[in-house]
Amino acid sequence: MSKSKPDLSRLSPQTRLVAAGRDYSEHGFVNPAVYHGSTVTFPNAAALREPTQKYVYGRRGTPTSRAVEEAVALVEGGYAAKVCPSGLAAISTALLSFLKSGDHLLMVDTVYHPARQFCDTLLKGLGIETTYYDPLIGRGIAQMIRPNTRMVYCESPGSQTMEVQDIPAIAEAARKAGCLVALDNTWSGGFYFNAFAHGCDISIQAGTKYLVGHSDAMMGTVTCSEAAWPEFRAGYEGMGQFAGPDDMYLMLRGIHTLDVRLDRHMQNAIHVAEWLRARPEVDTVLYPALSNAPGHEIWKRDFTGASGLFSVVLKPCAQIAADAFLDRLSLFGMGYSWGGFESLAIPFKPHRTATTWTAEGQGLRFHIGLESPQDLIEDLREGFAALKANA
Repeated sequence: MSKSKPDLSRLSPQTRLVAAGRDYSEHGFVNPAVYHGSTVTFPNAAALREPTQKYVYGRRGTPTSRAVEEAVALVEGGYAAKVCPSGLAAISTALLSFLKSGDHLLMVDTVYHPARQFCDTLLKGLGIETTYYDPLIGRGIAQMIRPNTRMVYCESPGSQTMEVQDIPAIAEAARKAGCLVALDNTWSGGFYFNAFAHGCDISIQAGTKYLVGHSDAMMGTVTCSEAAWPEFRAGYEGMGQFAGPDDMYLMLRGIHTLDVRLDRHMQNAIHVAEWLRARPEVDTVLYPALSNAPGHEIWKRDFTGASGLFSVVLKPCAQIAADAFLDRLSLFGMGYSWGGFESLAIPFKPHRTATTWTAEGQGLRFHIGLESPQDLIEDLREGFAALKANA
């Protein structure tokens, strides 16, 4: 007699992560197989003429991709999900699936910069107009919605400067106007913020970050509500999107440990961020999980946790001093990604068109990894000594 399958809907989120995608394992193996395949054969001409079998062609789905897609949808709390070969591919595929010439897009001003470039170049060339809005606009977004506005795109917290958006208020206004709401949900890993419970239709992640979790694969995910799913699926399949099976497998592996990794990232980040907030060289720590930090009240209301990514604004100093700080760090690498096991630090200067960034000091974005927070603090202490020596 076979063991019964658990009812995942009755289990806690942590348990669902462990069980996600396990239905596709075979022969008693805990993990599903990695299918490298393009051609799928049919048993007879009738089956080929009316392809109702589960798998018809590699790009249209394999047991590997099905396991990953179900796991992502389970994490996000959405109806269904698809995977793309990068985070930017997920963003562009979602936008192109829902927008057409003559449509108007409301895009948050703090959006991930490559997404801004996509809007200002490719979407513009297709006759799709983008207007950028203040991330803190809340219900005021209603005043910016036009008759041809098709989508409101959010990212919370915002790239680099960590503004926390009032997603329920934005979603309510968009819904009344018949607009879709899309959210870049990468910061929360899709686990600490349920986009669909807060009114979104589409949740996008750079799976490269926390879902993969080990800095070794490029992935993107798009999860939709049931109403939005048919239109997105048609666009996704029409553009020939698909990701490699090995990368999909690495993301599925990462999902199983997402809860424990995110919790460690959060605890370490809080420890380090509190220490940084007390440093005389620091003007502001932008991390909504900290009390009295910008966006903390909305974060506390809507999120169930925080990731390891936050930003700091230094007090004004010479460029050579800021560079000396970064160059002295040995545990913090300098790299443009985040979400892996390692800590990173990188300078930034925000690009804004609807709002103005007025901070005078150097902005630094930190990703706090899984190292000992005390070791990270000692490394930062060395960095500040170098900054002082070059001031």
